[in-house]
Amino acid sequence: MAEPQADAQLVSVTSVIANLVVRVTRDATGRGPTQARAYLNGDLVTVVMQDTLTKGEHTLVDFDRKELVLGTRRAFQEAMGPALIAGVEEATGRTVVAFLSSNSVDPDYSVESFILAPQKAALLV
Repeated sequence: MAEPQADAQLVSVTSVIANLVVRVTRDATGRGPTQARAYLNGDLVTVVMQDTLTKGEHTLVDFDRKELVLGTRRAFQEAMGPALIAGVEEATGRTVVAFLSSNSVDPDYSVESFILAPQKAALLV
């Protein structure tokens, strides 16, 4: 069973990361997701977001321009990558070795994943 302090630290780190991703997305696209949740499991951080598309992107999807929206989102995520990586590294105290990102327009979800460098084993004295 996990200790309460460890659980509280995990919640704090995941909350910081979820808020970071929402803020960076909002700053880059003009609108952040309405829901975001971060998960930290071993060397993997994943942030799942819902309701991410702007009004303009919804209009394009309605006019069968889904691929244009997905391409634009990929470009935004490439542009946001350095800020997201820096924020995750600061929140976790670990190095991000890979950043992966994907989107769906129907349903409207986005996922940002960060693979962390393995933690060094604590030295036994």
